[in-house]
Amino acid sequence: VQLQAFGGGLVQAGGSLRLSCTTSIFTFTSYAMGWFRQAPGKEREFVAAINWRGDSTYYADSAKGRFSISRDNAKRTVDLQMASLKPEDTAVYYCGASSTRFSTLLYNSAFYQYWGQGTKVTVSS
Repeated sequence: VQLQAFGGGLVQAGGSLRLSCTTSIFTFTSYAMGWFRQAPGKEREFVAAINWRGDSTYYADSAKGRFSISRDNAKRTVDLQMASLKPEDTAVYYCGASSTRFSTLLYNSAFYQYWGQGTKVTVSS
């Protein structure tokens, strides 16, 4: 199984970026998908997740109102649209796949079975 995240880059504060994650998961609809991020010197933290159907989404407080997660089950991809970016959003962003059916567990990286390699987002002030 492979996940590949891309779309990161350098953007000014207030700008937008769209991250995408492609997967080779054959049973893609068996997995909820999530985005996490890790800033230098910090632990990996939850950003957003979406259930297998795509009709339930979950966000960290820091992402609510600015980020939007979506998935395309036919293409086996998950996207993270980020707007109103802030310097504190600077991090490496990782997509992950979780087989859990419990939404509360999607906030915890330990419940993800597969991870992409990460894509770096840098927001300049």
